[in-house]
Formats: sequence, structure tokens, C-alpha cells
Amino acid sequence: MAEVGFKKWIITITVITASLLELIDTTIVNVSLPTIQGNLGATLEDVAWITTGYAVANVIILPMSGWLGGFFGRKNYFLASIIIFTIASFLCGNATSLSELVIFRIIQGMAGGGLISTSQAILLETWPREQVGTATALFGLGAVVGPTVGPTIGGYITDHASWPWIFYVNIPVGALAAFFTYTFVRETPKEGRDKPIDWWGIALLAIAVGSLQTILEKGESEDWFATPYITVLTATAVIGVLLFIWRELSTDHPIVNFSIMRHRSFSIGMFTSFILGFGLYGSVFVFPIFCQALLGFSAQQTGELLFPGGLFTIGMMPFIGKMLNKGIPAQFMATIGMFLFFVFTHMLSGSTLATGRGDFFWPLAIRGIGMALLFVPLTTLAIADLKGAEIGQGTGLNNMMRQLGGSFGIAALTTIIHIRQGIHRNNLLVNINEYNPAFNQRLQGAIHNFMAHGRSMADATRMAYASIEGTITRQSMLLTYDDAYWLTGLVMLFSIPLLYLQPFRRNLKPAADAH
Repeated sequence: MAEVGFKKWIITITVITASLLELIDTTIVNVSLPTIQGNLGATLEDVAWITTGYAVANVIILPMSGWLGGFFGRKNYFLASIIIFTIASFLCGNATSLSELVIFRIIQGMAGGGLISTSQAILLETWPREQVGTATALFGLGAVVGPTVGPTIGGYITDHASWPWIFYVNIPVGALAAFFTYTFVRETPKEGRDKPIDWWGIALLAIAVGSLQTILEKGESEDWFATPYITVLTATAVIGVLLFIWRELSTDHPIVNFSIMRHRSFSIGMFTSFILGFGLYGSVFVFPIFCQALLGFSAQQTGELLFPGGLFTIGMMPFIGKMLNKGIPAQFMATIGMFLFFVFTHMLSGSTLATGRGDFFWPLAIRGIGMALLFVPLTTLAIADLKGAEIGQGTGLNNMMRQLGGSFGIAALTTIIHIRQGIHRNNLLVNINEYNPAFNQRLQGAIHNFMAHGRSMADATRMAYASIEGTITRQSMLLTYDDAYWLTGLVMLFSIPLLYLQPFRRNLKPAADAH
């Protein structure tokens, strides 16, 4: 039964806040890694496990969150996840070594995996069926804005305080969310307490998904299959996925209910959620590196550039929900969203080394509008046919696919950046020879400039070549990031036909959980 009045809104704010905490923590640490590395005396490769451990734990729990919510009761599981997440945040801030921080981040990631899917299921249960589009839109605020504003918050805290505060800020918010959850969220029945627990399913899920996520997080930095443990993890992931699917289809009490894949809307929705994650996390990954490595922006300045786009997303969300409630086909809105995302990447692919902060406003505003038009319709289409306990399972799997899509996107873009930078550099170096008049003119001009500032001929020549080398490096990086933008946009554009494989309904009103 849906809630009304004040209780409906306080539950809505509570679950959105809790899911926002988890989603912000996915990216808030990234800009602080160099500072943490220096404080804890770790290498860059080792400190990367702070984000890898969180992501691996998070993606393992997501598909299990529906079963866990049913087993312990959705309210109990959600409340426990908030409390554990908050305590883990405190422990992360107090960590005195890298190993401690990684362990506490893994615990935080496990608790966070229970927040996002369970909060979405609670929200769908809280709002009446005819307003479920609005409920999905409100949830989308956290899902889309969280990863976008994470670097902004992380950059600000790192610049104005110390890195432990990126974890401490979770504590008061988590405490309030726990209190309101305990006070206002309705209890749900505990399912399956008298049934055997699928321990084999849990183990195989952890092995398969954990191996896959680790490969995606560490593959590029470890030179992929040139590293033995990446090869072993790849074989483990493939075998683990096959065994896990076989186990879940053959047991009477699966940890993940694959029978919901019989719904065409959900099966195809898994792919579209994967594409959404690719675009959402891939663009958030490329843009900050581009701004900081090439244009010289600080972490805080880069975050400030992303913030207005988040405001456009927030402003659009209520209208998206209303349009869905009025029966405007979700496929139409998602098509516009994917096209706008392509426009955003097309505009950024024309960036130059002279691009200023003002040049990013409209591309990022278009991205913000496009993401609003994507998240809500795609999520609504995916869960449209799910009922009862299927909603908890479906939201978990759907969110897992979005996270995996983001991991695949980042891994693919990182590899492409590495490969294309070498190609562009080689192409540019063809022009660096004594038979090229343009090169000779630039070289002589640089030598004369340095000599005019008091350098000897030898020093001026060495500095001139170093200057040209720097220009080649920056130009090759610029061309590479332009390629990355193009790839991300084309993935979105060519995914539009997938939308029309889902059942076409004018009045899309997915059922809320019957509990």
C-alpha cells in the first residue's frame, strides 16, 4: 500500500539521500588519490585499490540485494546497510595504513550495494502506481547526479580540508538517514527464512562478478593479458559466470532469480542500462582527465564545470516523471536523450588547447538534459513488467548492469586512449624532420626566442626541441580525447534501435511492490 502526505515525502527524501551517499562515494575518492598516496606512503598502483575494492564489493552485492532484502526484511536490510556504510566511512577516515583503508572501503562498498537497489524498491512501494514515473525520476536524481558531483565535492574537500573528511561527511547524513528509516519506513515480510540458503550461488556470484570487475578495474594498468593474474581472473570469470547461471537455473531457491528474464522489457532493459552506464561513467571519467591533464584546471575547477550540468538534470527530472505519467512513450524520450548525448560528445570532440571554461557550459548542459531523458525512461521500461518480489531482484540486476557498463566503458576508453595516443604521436612525428619547412621555421623561432632571453645556442636548441616535444605530446593527447568522446557518443547513437525492441506502451505504469 502506497504512503501519502508527509510520510511519503520523508521516506522519499530518506531513500534518495541514502542512495546518493553510495553513488557519490563511487567517484568522490578519485580526485583525492594523489593526496592519500602521499599521506600513506603508497604507490599509485596500490592506492588505486581504494576505488577498485569499493567497486568490486559493490557490484557483487547488487544482484544479491533483492534476495537479502527479502530474507532479512527490506527495512531491516536497508537500515543495516546505512549503519554499516556510516561506520565504515568513519573507519576509512581513521585508517592509518593503505591496507586498513582498502579493507574498510570494501566493507563500505558491500553496504553501499545494499543501499541503491533497496532504496529504489522502497521508493516504488511508497508511491502510488499512477505516480511511479515521478518516483523513478526522483530516484534518478541520485543515480545521475551522484557520480557527476562526486569529483566536485571530493576536489573541494581535498583543497580546503584533509582527505579523511571525504569520508567523515557521510557520518551525519548516514545517521539521519538511519533514524528516519527506522521511524518511517514500513516493515516488509521476511521471505525464505525457512528455506535453504544458496551458499554455492553466493560463492559463485562473488567469484564470477568479483573477478570480472577486478579485470575491468585493473586490466589496462596491468597491460591486460601480459599479466598472469589478469589471465587467471579472466578464465575464473568466464567459468564462474557459466557455473553461476547453471546453479541458479537448477536450484529451487536461487540467490538471483533469473526467471525474471522471461520479461522481454527487463531482458532488453539490462542491455540499455549497460549502455547508460557506459555513457554516464565513461564521460565522467574522460572529462576530468581532459580538463586537468591538458587544460590545467584544478580538481575543484573541473568539478565546478560539471555542476551546472547536474542542475539541468535535477531541473528536468520532475518533468520527465510527469511526461511518463501522462503516457508519453518512454522510447521517444530515451531516443532524444541518446541523441542529445551524442550532440554533447560531438561538441566536445571539437575541443582545442585554447578551449576555455565558458566553452563547456552548453555541451555539459545538453549532457545533463540528455541524462535526465535517459535514466528515468530506461529504468521505467526495464521494470515495467515486474511484480511483487521481482522488483527487488530486478532493481538489483538492473543497477549491477549499469555499474558494469560504467566499468566496461572506463576500461575500454582507457585502452583506446593508450592505443590512440601512440598512433597520433607517430603521425605527428612524421612532420618532425629537417625537410619540413614549417618545422624548421618553428624550431628556429623557438631557438631565437630562448637566445633572446640569455640562453646559449646549445641550451636554446635543447629547450626548443623540448618545447616542440611538449607540443606534440599535448596535441596527441588532445586528438586522443577527441577520439574518446566520439566513441562514447557513437555507442549511444547506435544503441537507439535497442529501445524499440521493448514492448511499446503509451501508458507505462509499472506495478509497485505488493508487499
